[in-house]
Amino acid sequence: MQYLLMLYSDESGWDALSEKEQEEGVAAYTAYTQALAQAGALVGGNRLRPADTATRVSVADGKTQVLDGPYADSKEQLGGYYLIEAADLDAALAWAARCPGAYHGTVEVRPVWPTD
Repeated sequence: MQYLLMLYSDESGWDALSEKEQEEGVAAYTAYTQALAQAGALVGGNRLRPADTATRVSVADGKTQVLDGPYADSKEQLGGYYLIEAADLDAALAWAARCPGAYHGTVEVRPVWPTD
């Protein structure tokens, strides 16, 4: 079954890190991504641009509304995701616990509804 791991963190935290800490962060995510790939669990994933670059689209009464972000007054923003293949929720939670994002933010795990 596929699970989406959504990584939430405070976007301003990255800029507060030293260059060495940023390099260590990149290395941690690289190692995690490689571990997922080597285990055959990685389906896809990516880092997202900051929340203030997002655009929100909705349609009400046939009229399209486009709003620039950010939208939520929250300390944490969605900063990236991994789409993984795991045997069950427990396996997906184990991968989420290994994610570097779990150490400086939150990793939300959500099963993907399969489509035909």
